[in-house]
Amino acid sequence: MASSDDDDEDLKRAIALSLQDPTTGGAGETAREAISLDSDSETETRPTRTASRADVIKECPDIRAGLDLSGLDRKRMEQERLGRKRKAPSISPPPPRRTGASGRLIGSVSAREATATAHQAAPASRASSASNGKGPVFLAGTVKKTWAFGHERKGDDIKLEEVLQKDELNLAVLSSFQWDIDWLLAKINTRSTHITLVMQAKDQATQQQYRRETAAMLNLRLCFPPMEGQISCMHSKLMLLSHPHHLRVAVPTANLVSYDWGETGIMENMVFIVDMPRLPKGQCTKAEDMTFFGKELIYFLEAMGLEQSIIDSMYSFDFTLTKDVAFVHNIGGTHSGDLWQRTGYCGLGRAVQELGLATDKPLHIGFVTSSVGSLNDDFLAMLYLAAQGDDGLTEYSWRNPPVTSRKKKTAHEDIQANDSVRERLRSRLRQDFQVYYPTHDTVKNSTAGSAGTICFQSKWYKSPSFPREILRDCKSVRPGMLMHNKLLLVRSEDDPSKSWAYIGSANCSESAWGKLFKDRATKEPKLNCRNWECGVVLPARLSVSSSDHGDLKEFEGIVPVPMQVPGDAYGDKKPWYFTEQ
Repeated sequence: MASSDDDDEDLKRAIALSLQDPTTGGAGETAREAISLDSDSETETRPTRTASRADVIKECPDIRAGLDLSGLDRKRMEQERLGRKRKAPSISPPPPRRTGASGRLIGSVSAREATATAHQAAPASRASSASNGKGPVFLAGTVKKTWAFGHERKGDDIKLEEVLQKDELNLAVLSSFQWDIDWLLAKINTRSTHITLVMQAKDQATQQQYRRETAAMLNLRLCFPPMEGQISCMHSKLMLLSHPHHLRVAVPTANLVSYDWGETGIMENMVFIVDMPRLPKGQCTKAEDMTFFGKELIYFLEAMGLEQSIIDSMYSFDFTLTKDVAFVHNIGGTHSGDLWQRTGYCGLGRAVQELGLATDKPLHIGFVTSSVGSLNDDFLAMLYLAAQGDDGLTEYSWRNPPVTSRKKKTAHEDIQANDSVRERLRSRLRQDFQVYYPTHDTVKNSTAGSAGTICFQSKWYKSPSFPREILRDCKSVRPGMLMHNKLLLVRSEDDPSKSWAYIGSANCSESAWGKLFKDRATKEPKLNCRNWECGVVLPARLSVSSSDHGDLKEFEGIVPVPMQVPGDAYGDKKPWYFTEQ
């Protein structure tokens, strides 16, 4: 006779454990201890757990972020969990698949299949030494492409395993928009590594659901950045990886899914990596001595709501060699007072100033993006001026002339002068600002044949205000690959030493960079940011002169330029519209 679920003590215990509030601790364990980046060994104290709980929590719960998790049949789920091996399905699905003439699936395989073929395809002799190093590898910072299955390794790429250095990984803070939990946790020693996942959850109910679903997972915690009001997306990608001898900060354009890290050979991304040596025991960097990079990184972590113990431990590492790099961000929400100057495109302009890259000379801008918003001349001007080092007030003053403090005649003259400047800039933007985004044909002819994370809407492209002439077809230098990159390549026409690059999560849209508005109450500027984003700015600083607008020699040895340049103008071709195929 079949036994009742209510008679299954293991099942009842699993249900009880998964429904507990993880902040209060469960039966047989104390409340969770504070964690930090400070641990320099794998022998630090762990929470004490009873054997009965350990027997139950060895199975990994389902996590499906971005989906409606309410109303699950808890008993059924727990019964299935106890009856299978450790399994946590992908939080987000892989890109759409197509079939070839033979009916074989092209461009997408399971995470397990991809991982297996990846190891077969890359002999140890060809693997990067970064994966085997036990200390800091990238002290000066570096930019790498993500490795791609089926493509030759040329020294400018890296695998996720090589980024993580899992053998001595004490703590990992991982931020992403899309997740494949099963695939990710297979790359980490989950019994010895504390893990904090920074995830999007718009409301308290969703947060509580995710916490319940992960309550039984060893050494795993969740962080939910604020999503109130008009904030629409927690899109930032960031890794804090603590090792015995160093802290690694990685800023990828990739989500934590197998295809973004090249394991299906269809999609490529980029990642900035820098290693900070651990200071001698008892020493800390003073807050006032922290580099601009470190200060803005910590500011961003605080805004996200990361555990204070982790943030405090950032001062245990030497950030000195990040003095020539800037961490920039777009913090979701409204920013007023002086805070608007610190984030969004205003913060980008501030970072350009901080690095000594500001200029009033003309620039050539190439923006590689995987998503295009509803662009217009105002947005292009905002970004262009920020690239020159402007804090956002120039373009803001064009839209909000101070007419109340001047005579009407003077104000009218100022408006006319501003209009003239805007028109000259508009003309230059159409010539010197290129946005690299793939055409419909480029995507269809790629290895994948489709792209679910490359997004654009026809209503925006067909809008009279959309600057169509700035679009260039984005084709990879690795044939057949599609890009999920977010890359700004900014070149000074008169002074190559003012050239710089941005690598991060921000696409070419107002949502990703924010916009300054006049506060109706205070009449002062306020910045509205709909997305959470982050990235880095690093200078080219090479004495290379070139009058060819398609030449990117300034970035040789700094950024592995991923696309073919100069990109082809669209002409009569149409962009890739994922939702309108």
